[in-house]
Amino acid sequence: PTGRLPRRGPNLAVCCRLIPRQARHIMSDGHSAKASEASKLIKVSPPHPDWTPPQPQPSPFTGSGFKSLDPASKDTGNLYALCISAVVPRPIAFTSTLSADGVQNLSPFSYFNILSHKPPTVAIGICRKPGGAKKDTIVNIEATGEFVVNIISDWFVEAANHTCGDFPSEDNEMELAGLTPLPSHIVKPPRVAESAFHMECKVKQIIPLEDDGQPTTEIVMGTVVMFHVAEGVYAPTPSGSPAVDNAKFQAVGRMGANDYGRVTELFELARPARPGQ
Repeated sequence: PTGRLPRRGPNLAVCCRLIPRQARHIMSDGHSAKASEASKLIKVSPPHPDWTPPQPQPSPFTGSGFKSLDPASKDTGNLYALCISAVVPRPIAFTSTLSADGVQNLSPFSYFNILSHKPPTVAIGICRKPGGAKKDTIVNIEATGEFVVNIISDWFVEAANHTCGDFPSEDNEMELAGLTPLPSHIVKPPRVAESAFHMECKVKQIIPLEDDGQPTTEIVMGTVVMFHVAEGVYAPTPSGSPAVDNAKFQAVGRMGANDYGRVTELFELARPARPGQ
């Protein structure tokens, strides 16, 4: 699983459909009509178009109560499955790094998001391996201060997923997965040619996390120093601001267990007007 998918604007919400691994389709010159149809993104009405404030919108589970889980309690157990199944869908940082000796590494991390556009800043949570050893990605980032985030799209998700295997440090996951390196403009780690969106990043801060005194995770905050958008998905807004066409982008995200999510529907919800407007 990837422990280690953007809205077109602030007014849009998205619905994601699960893609179990066994149901995913390889995007190739001869990919099936079923896969092509599933990749189409359609605009639909909001779930409750007649809603007006302050009409109640009760949960369908009202009356069933809540299961309260204290992370500090030993009885709670491992929270991994809970976190990855409840906080969904999660975008994936397909992260390219270089070791101090120049060995390439590529791995997906779904504890990830963009935190700011001014300055453009991303954060990746990189959990340690069982036993406490650091993963190659964080070792490389600490050594060089650079990394590239590539966003995963439908057409190469199988190859991207292959890179999350527990390969030796000397292995080149990009090569093993049949992916293609592209030179970056500012940082040294390469980009992934199959991805339609890349962010070259330099480390701003690394925040270590501990549990019961034991190191568990490093949170990497990085400043984006260069964006790359494939011309095929580049779609500026009416005002001319850079943006992507989500229907063509076909970004995927992580759900719980081994499931991925594909964006198939969009519905628009306008922000409420300010008082007096």
